[in-house]
Amino acid sequence: MTPSMHHYDAETDALADEVVKYARWRTRLDPVPLGEAKTEAELREACGETITPEGIGGYKALEIFAETLQPACLSTDYTKYLSFVPAAPSEAAVLFDLVVGASSIYGGSWTEGAGAVFAENEALRWLADLAGLPTESGGVFVPGGTVGNLSAMVGARGAAKKRLEAAGKPLPSRWAFVVSDTAHSSVPAAAMVMDADVIPVPTGSDRRMKGPEVAAAIAEHGTRIAGVVATAGSTNLGIIDDLDSIGKVCQDADVFFHVDAAYGGAGLAAPSVRADFDGIERADSIIIDPHKWLFAPFDCCALLWRDPDQAREVHAQHAGYLEFLDAHGDWNPSDFAIHLTRRARGLPFWYSIATYGTDAYAEAVEITLDLARSAAALIEKAPHLKLVWSQELSICAFERIGWDAGQYQAWSEAQMASGESFVVPSRHDKQPCFRFCFVNPRTTVAEVESIIAALA
Repeated sequence: MTPSMHHYDAETDALADEVVKYARWRTRLDPVPLGEAKTEAELREACGETITPEGIGGYKALEIFAETLQPACLSTDYTKYLSFVPAAPSEAAVLFDLVVGASSIYGGSWTEGAGAVFAENEALRWLADLAGLPTESGGVFVPGGTVGNLSAMVGARGAAKKRLEAAGKPLPSRWAFVVSDTAHSSVPAAAMVMDADVIPVPTGSDRRMKGPEVAAAIAEHGTRIAGVVATAGSTNLGIIDDLDSIGKVCQDADVFFHVDAAYGGAGLAAPSVRADFDGIERADSIIIDPHKWLFAPFDCCALLWRDPDQAREVHAQHAGYLEFLDAHGDWNPSDFAIHLTRRARGLPFWYSIATYGTDAYAEAVEITLDLARSAAALIEKAPHLKLVWSQELSICAFERIGWDAGQYQAWSEAQMASGESFVVPSRHDKQPCFRFCFVNPRTTVAEVESIIAALA
């Protein structure tokens, strides 16, 4: 007898209607409320016992989620959610996320998920073409930038090890990576997982890592260098390293070149800033997070490899029970990153591009760039505010003149509690500041003006 939890009956059908009804309501909700975090005690009192021997039923569980749990989460697609790097998934991407979950696809091998992997590869090809990578390049979607950077850095170490062994040279007792002093926190974290060091390169007044400094670091540390990690759109300020000069240095020194474009990579689709990324085509690997600025739902990071074989050599897992899969195709997504089991997380992104077209994507990114330019102009005109850095990509960083860290924090908490905005403090040169990060094309200049007025 089939257990009730695996039997689709009339009750399940009615519950499905309610679930889809909620999903449709949330997708078309306008305006989207910010939400408000609750304490564990508040949530426990409101929810009661949700895990019981007999179960509380799908209707009750959905009611608890809709009325208590979801409102206690911040909505990253709220138009005045401007901190960290928000998300603004397209309507098509959100809806197709339901389809992916319902389809029960295993995305780790070609044999088991050929159709899904084919579609994901179409989306990856678009990104690779934007970056100027060769036709033989390819990759995989992983959960986020941290896993993407770690996987790329492991690939870089593998390439360095192979190069030294081929030359008959000894391997270093400890590997190291050359990185910008403004690199994302996931880069040193990945190095720590690998038991490797990071060699931070000073970036000077413009905060851009450049080729000469990278060359000096490579010359000083020699065969210890497993790779160079550059940034194309720093999280705090949106700065793009001098990718062209760094790429040339890496090419001349035969050193693996990885570009962390998790946030900024979406700018490749925007004609107005595409030239800022010149040199990214020299990269051996790149990460771009569509869940950040390319309108995909969480979690979705594209990891691209110039030479996918370099990824296979370090990431492919081998076991007796996997031999069948290896014999039925040579494009198993599990071979290109640190994972085996994998959700086909790139499908909502593919569906959205297929639905709207790449021109719509370019237009949407340009809208957010224009919004950032307008915000920077408004900040410059406001007597109580001052830009601490020139607007870069879709980020504006600024200070509230005369405020200390406590005042920044208090204002942000009051705004969040009232649902007016989510703009939290950051730091620039060790001093508190605010930053706007625009990735939602639905955000308006009027909403930015309201936040600036609230800071007066």
